[in-house]
Amino acid sequence: MPAPLSASPADGLRFAFGTLTVLPVRVTRWDRPAARAGMLCAPLAGLVVGAVAAAAGLLLLFLGSGAALAAVASVSVPAVLTRGLHLDGLADTADGLGSGKPAEDALRIMKQSDIGPFGVITLVLVLAAQTAALARAYDDSWTRGALAAVVAGVVARLVMTLAARPAVPSARPEGLGAAVAGVVPVAAAAGAALAVTAAAAAAGGLLLGPAGLVRAVTAVVLSVAAAGLLLRHCVRRFGGVTGDVFGGLAETAATTALVVASLG
Repeated sequence: MPAPLSASPADGLRFAFGTLTVLPVRVTRWDRPAARAGMLCAPLAGLVVGAVAAAAGLLLLFLGSGAALAAVASVSVPAVLTRGLHLDGLADTADGLGSGKPAEDALRIMKQSDIGPFGVITLVLVLAAQTAALARAYDDSWTRGALAAVVAGVVARLVMTLAARPAVPSARPEGLGAAVAGVVPVAAAAGAALAVTAAAAAAGGLLLGPAGLVRAVTAVVLSVAAAGLLLRHCVRRFGGVTGDVFGGLAETAATTALVVASLG
């Protein structure tokens, strides 16, 4: 029997939460229509992850922990809710890019179970930057820090949606990258980006006033731009995207969003 030509919103949500989080959601379809719906729902999975991260930070602040420990908690939650998948992808991508090897050899390096020096250094710097940025935001106000955690969670998954547009090929014939590469139409990807930007602007303006609105929009725009630069480089070096590259894009976007949220 041929696969259905479309997928329901429920199929998309199951795909997004089942593949991008460790929440107990069973993926019932693994075809291209379900992947398309799932990647369009990816920012919603990010919203849940970001909200839980913000809640963890706010709880520790309420208990008197201080901004630094609250930031550590908020940074830890996305790692826990993804089993470190995106961080692992970031490290593997860094090792592949840092190797300087041709595409085939770089992809082989990325598939190895160990983490090389480029991956370790990248993880240390990224986690340090995320924690320091969130600590600064929480120190300014609880609301600013919580909003930063949520925006970072959403935009980290938005860039995955954008990376799944037709112009971006898969570097391998198998894996998550192959399953979702090219499934999201350009118009739908642009619509998702506009929706996330509008939502961030509304939340920033409502909670923190005009400065918060500008900061939230800037965080989304610069995060998408930073991930876009990494995506272009990875496509040029590897010939396309892989699941590791998607993870690297997510962490790049999240880090950029948090750094922007800490400024000003």
